[in-house]
Amino acid sequence: MLKQLALGIAFVLLLGFSPGLPTLAYADDASPAAAEAPAEGTPEAATTEVVVAEETVTEEAPAAVEWTHEMDFEYTINTLIMFVCAVLVLFMQAGFAMVEVGLNSQKNTVNILFKNVMDLCIGALLFAVIGYGLMYPGGDYEGKWFGFSGSSFITRDAQMSEDGTWAEPPSSATWSNGADFLFQVAFAATAATIVSGAVAGRMNFIGYLVYSAILTGLIYPISGMWKWGGGIAAAEGFQDFAGSIVVHAVGGFAGLAGALMLGARIGRFTEDGKSKPMPGHNLTFAALGVFILWVGWYGFNPGSQLTYAGATNAEATVYIAVTTTFSACAGALAAMIAGWVLFGKPDLTMALNGALAGLVGITANCDRVTQIESIIIGLVAGLLVVGAIILLEKLCIDDPVGAFPVHGVCGLWGGLATGIFGDLPDGIDTQAAFFMVQLKWSIIIAIWAFGTMMAVFGALKAAGLLRVTAEEEMQGLDLSEHGMAAYTLS
Repeated sequence: MLKQLALGIAFVLLLGFSPGLPTLAYADDASPAAAEAPAEGTPEAATTEVVVAEETVTEEAPAAVEWTHEMDFEYTINTLIMFVCAVLVLFMQAGFAMVEVGLNSQKNTVNILFKNVMDLCIGALLFAVIGYGLMYPGGDYEGKWFGFSGSSFITRDAQMSEDGTWAEPPSSATWSNGADFLFQVAFAATAATIVSGAVAGRMNFIGYLVYSAILTGLIYPISGMWKWGGGIAAAEGFQDFAGSIVVHAVGGFAGLAGALMLGARIGRFTEDGKSKPMPGHNLTFAALGVFILWVGWYGFNPGSQLTYAGATNAEATVYIAVTTTFSACAGALAAMIAGWVLFGKPDLTMALNGALAGLVGITANCDRVTQIESIIIGLVAGLLVVGAIILLEKLCIDDPVGAFPVHGVCGLWGGLATGIFGDLPDGIDTQAAFFMVQLKWSIIIAIWAFGTMMAVFGALKAAGLLRVTAEEEMQGLDLSEHGMAAYTLS
């Protein structure tokens, strides 16, 4: 009865996020890169006269834009590439699912797959209703901690005539609103699904849905606004190109909060605190998942260039892919060697997590470091992830897939590495000052994610919606939570 009541309340809250669900167009300054995207071809404003109570008031109104062939080409290239990158990032959901399934018991496979599907479904709807308005509140909130532009759904970029041509072309768009939204919502879903691996095998499904809704609709967009929405972190010069901190550290520290509040899986540690390994049931799936995530990262990092038309943008986009690749390779190599030295044999899971660690570490700075620096960043990330995995075991913290070591620890490293190696942004004169800005905001965002999610998981625990019973855990969440099995003999 309690589960049904909680589900009903969650559904009502979901509907209640949007009073009337008004349909609003994106404001120009609400775009994630509005400050970087120049408004080309916009003629000077024309004046119109409006008569009000026998007074003549002169207002400025934008004149119709002359849509040129060059603008059409730029809009087309940017929109299509951004759409492809959005699909690649969305495809990362499959990678996360395969990694998590492969590194966990087969009796929890359905539950894991279900959580990853719901992260995307809940995330897309809530990000449209509330998350986007929080993350990109507009120029009125520039340099602020918080803002909200209202609930919004995507509007068409321009009015179409019956023959399929533009009767009224976009006023200043350099890409489609729809492609932009898909790209942004894919990032939001990624932040949410990172936590799934850290809480695998023992979390109540309804509780997980509540967590996913809160992270996607509130926690991630607010901290994302501080940087990408033109908020306080951006005003101080904080740099996070594609989300080592804003996406991965947020997900990683939220996952740590979940693992701490849930406690370890039954049998994971002995009574005297010694580790008892619980190997995953399918390393083929885990390796496949890492390869999928690696491919998806070429949407994540190069896609964050946002504008791709023109030789300069095209070269920058591919250069970002190169630094991303080097860091991933270096991370896998460093983790393999470290595991080999520590355990006497090369450990596949360490190498896989090392590749992901390198990808996370380079995400914040892939646009502003040299190729040699990207290799160094990957090497350090690979060593950090091995050390963090061992540390969690020593502390008896159960993170079945290494979500916190990969995304939390290496996300922080990515933010700090930007200050160590990255080119100086405008307004900051020394590398030391840049590092201090990176250190400050990397810590603030990590604390925000950890603190808020500790409160959420604590509330779920108090409501009896955090952890399944011991009997349900031993049976497996596939049968106890969903009444079905992923593998059958027939």
